[in-house]
Amino acid sequence: MTDNVKPLQDRIALVTGASRGIGAATAVRLAELGAHVVLVARTQGGLEEVDDAIRKVGGTATLTLLDLTDFTAIDKLGAAMFERYKKLDILVGNAGLLGTLGPLGHTDPQVWDQTMAVNVTANWRLIRGMDPLLRQSDAGRAVFLTSTAGQRARAYWGIYAVSKAALEMMIKTYAQEVEKTNIRVNLFNPTGTRTGMRAEAFPGEDPMTIKTPEYVAEQIVELALPDFTANGQTIKATNPPDL
Repeated sequence: MTDNVKPLQDRIALVTGASRGIGAATAVRLAELGAHVVLVARTQGGLEEVDDAIRKVGGTATLTLLDLTDFTAIDKLGAAMFERYKKLDILVGNAGLLGTLGPLGHTDPQVWDQTMAVNVTANWRLIRGMDPLLRQSDAGRAVFLTSTAGQRARAYWGIYAVSKAALEMMIKTYAQEVEKTNIRVNLFNPTGTRTGMRAEAFPGEDPMTIKTPEYVAEQIVELALPDFTANGQTIKATNPPDL
């Protein structure tokens, strides 16, 4: 092996919510380290911007315009990836919705259903469709983003908290099921990060007092490396020393 071989050379990665924020930053970093990244998001313009950023760092990507509430489309994506790549090395389940903050009894049923669909059911459909592909990798790695909200009850955060608590149990169950395979599955809690969702949840917060998506992406990518062997863990992001 030569010195210029990148650590993720020839590996295939899929990132959801890849058009902005943490997903975009993670996709760019994965590509920079050599992975071919399948970008999944709902906005074509955002996907194209991330693709441009990936090209600038010498990486490659495939753009996939997909609404994660279209579960049949997720199934078709798995089939298409098998047809094209025969495997999946890295799965990053980043996409998520905040829903609305407020009393549980006042939550709109449509908002409830949509938030659960994106935060929980879509990730289950991803597992269902991508597990056979991850098993074809010599070191399949799956990382799903969670939140402290899913671990600590707090008034008015009901729908988001419930969805993240459900996600955590689902991912930890999946991790147990793949314990004896080459797959390693973990949860990652980015904590306070400079994203649109964070600004929506904390509109009065100074964004310069929290870490950037790029800083968080570095830590997510560590969990996607072949030599990362922890399984079924919840890894919490660290803050840069200047915060």
